[in-house]
Amino acid sequence: MLRNALGKTFRFLGYTVQYGCIAHCAFEYLGGIVVCSGPSMEPTIQNSDIVFSENLSRHFYCIRKGDIVIVKSPNDPKSNICKRVIGLEGDKVCTSNPSDFLKSHSYVPKGHVWLEGDNLRNSTDSRCYGPVPYGLIRGRICLKIWPLHDFGFLRASPNGHRFLDD
Repeated sequence: MLRNALGKTFRFLGYTVQYGCIAHCAFEYLGGIVVCSGPSMEPTIQNSDIVFSENLSRHFYCIRKGDIVIVKSPNDPKSNICKRVIGLEGDKVCTSNPSDFLKSHSYVPKGHVWLEGDNLRNSTDSRCYGPVPYGLIRGRICLKIWPLHDFGFLRASPNGHRFLDD
């Protein structure tokens, strides 16, 4: 009887570890569901919207300008942020706020990206903390799941004029 109970316990633990490893790999490499909070990506993503984030793009270095990404916060590594990629390494980006009279520009260093929220007046982004290392990117948002009336692929940036082609 004890032997039977131990056998069932070890089998249960074995299945738990096995399925735990499969779940970890799926969430780490394939993607997952994310609840976005904060006003920085409005009007594209509202507070409490639910999105699907795929992780393969970051592993294959397929992140492009205009993509919305989930990134480990450079200010607080325990939290994630959601921002739009404005510039990739070597790109010239506008580093000033939209209300600034004199515009300043800089180049994104190697191995980094320049991130900004769509709500430029209410976003803490690369204009505050500078270029973000590519390694902090967790995934690329490709689909809005909730609310249902907004279900589908995400729309283009309302700040497309900030993308420079130099």
